[in-house]
Amino acid sequence: MTNFSLSRIQSTPWLWRLILIGLLALGLLLRLVDLTDEPLDFHSTRQLRNVLVARGIYYELLQSTTDQPKAELAASFQRTVGQYEPPVIESLVGWTYIWTGGEHPWIARIYNALFWVLAGIAIFDLARRMASIEAGLASLAYYLILPFSVQASRSFQPDPLMTAAFILGIYCLYRWSETQTWKWAILTGLLTGMATLIKIVIAFLIGGAAVAIVLYTLGRRFWKSPQVWAITILMITPALGYYVIRDPGRSSEYFFAWTVDLIKLVTTTQFYSSWLGFLGSLFGLGILFVSLAGMLVAPSRGRLLLLGLWTGYLGYGLTLPFQMYTHSYYHLQLIPVAALGLAPAIRPFFEFAAQQERFWRFAFIGLAIAVLGYQSWVARSILVAEDFRHEPAVWTEIGQAIPPDAKVIGLTQDYGYRLMVYGWRKISIWPLSTQLKEIRGGSLDAENKFNDLTEGKEYFLVTAFGQLDKQPVLEKILDEYPIAAEGEGYILYDLQPWE
Repeated sequence: MTNFSLSRIQSTPWLWRLILIGLLALGLLLRLVDLTDEPLDFHSTRQLRNVLVARGIYYELLQSTTDQPKAELAASFQRTVGQYEPPVIESLVGWTYIWTGGEHPWIARIYNALFWVLAGIAIFDLARRMASIEAGLASLAYYLILPFSVQASRSFQPDPLMTAAFILGIYCLYRWSETQTWKWAILTGLLTGMATLIKIVIAFLIGGAAVAIVLYTLGRRFWKSPQVWAITILMITPALGYYVIRDPGRSSEYFFAWTVDLIKLVTTTQFYSSWLGFLGSLFGLGILFVSLAGMLVAPSRGRLLLLGLWTGYLGYGLTLPFQMYTHSYYHLQLIPVAALGLAPAIRPFFEFAAQQERFWRFAFIGLAIAVLGYQSWVARSILVAEDFRHEPAVWTEIGQAIPPDAKVIGLTQDYGYRLMVYGWRKISIWPLSTQLKEIRGGSLDAENKFNDLTEGKEYFLVTAFGQLDKQPVLEKILDEYPIAAEGEGYILYDLQPWE
């Protein structure tokens, strides 16, 4: 008689390994759904920004091209979007363009999906060490199948790769705490250093985890350990060199713009309720509370690791308050933290289920499979709910409607990135009416600023009609100008004086 029990799973390696492989395969397949659709499904502005950077790298790698004007445009677009982080994933994609013979932005989805799924192996093993094999598999399932995880972890952004490197680094940190060997110390430093280099914001969670684990392992005399110093140097040197020493002015500008100027948000109750509500829409607040409870009942080493991670996340949220309830991808690194906290919390469920009669054991398994299937279906449905394959043709038409060499200002989506990516045209951007502008206390006096902002411009392009509705004064002004061209999704106004 088959006996569903903790001991059976642990004593049958082929069974849990088969489940592990199945979960990893399912996680990968979900992320490859609707693979070749345009990168507009998730935070389109951020993804298109990376598409433009990868394009610039691609044309630079080509070195010689028969279309030199296009190569020069690609380089100018890359300069326009700025450089916030080192172009790691963009360079990888740009090189792959060379190997595949052209631009295919969906290649980034394959890379990020692979990085995310491979990091899942570390999630499983870490959760297994903190709880049990069954709990580790459940944690892995949450990490892989959560709809937010599926959608965000395949997007063309640095965040999925950053989070994958972070997971591997935390795993190595935990193993170092168990063994205190140089192998795990070096791997910890290299992987956490890579994560902070890819995107510096992960330093909050890495720092919290590192402090907690080092103090747990070595106590107050940690500073005497050469391994700790090696980890620290490897961890901070890459990010310190790139973000601070290389361009201190940009780092200071970012800090004052997004932390100092917006720190007033953390003094309001609305900020915390909005933060929690936003997390609930991404993770499910019930799951997060269970994960926090798991931290409290985890073994001491795991408890300190999770405490350090959650403390780091709290500090991160208070430092970048606006993003905490507006930018979902800023919470991508919380997915593995929540998944790890689930393991010790749900372990008793598996132990109790193993003691039940056969019918109830199989009912428990059936429920688990049903939840897994439902969440997988939801994740898949979100990916196929919208089709953006028509977008390139629309924006190509808009680009062609603008006269060559014309000076244009526009009220358009994604800072004009769609027009650059698909229409190969760059325009000046008319200010948007946004929540951030309201928080900063700014407002646009279109009636008095129109002449200043459009000085020297020949045309005014409108593609963001929702934004135009929010600026009725601008709409009234534009109604006084003739329409030079009009089509699906756009109006081009002629600003040139009538003769």
